[in-house]
Amino acid sequence: MRKEKMLVEAIRDGSVLDHIPSDRLFEIVSLLRLEELTTPITIGNNLQSTRHERKGIIKVADHFFSPEEIDKITLLAPEVHLNIIRDYKVVEKRQVSLPVEVRGLVRCPNPKCITAAEPMQTYFHVTRDTEGRGILECHYCGRKTKAEEAELL
Repeated sequence: MRKEKMLVEAIRDGSVLDHIPSDRLFEIVSLLRLEELTTPITIGNNLQSTRHERKGIIKVADHFFSPEEIDKITLLAPEVHLNIIRDYKVVEKRQVSLPVEVRGLVRCPNPKCITAAEPMQTYFHVTRDTEGRGILECHYCGRKTKAEEAELL
């Protein structure tokens, strides 16, 4: 996109989450607890996209997302792109991908799972279904759940 057509201001240093499905944008904002940050944040929704009908974008100045935060994002929106910005230039650009396992981020939906009764960390194996969506399988009880329906801790 040409600079004169940019809808959101450039940042000097920080992170950009792009190609967020519009219906997931505010879930991700809440999940990342962006309201707790004191650095400038730009949130755009229902923006035109060549890949999707509409997309969301989050730009956070002077903040870089942790691997745990990225794993949480991928569970909700595995098609998101992460851009790292330094001195107004994109120094890293990558599409995030589902992790192969998730520990301590998601609650097992099975009330009889050992993780519901004992003080232990949850552990899931991650696969994709035939449509490419993430499926979480509890390591302990075997219960499967869709990633987008998982209750994040």
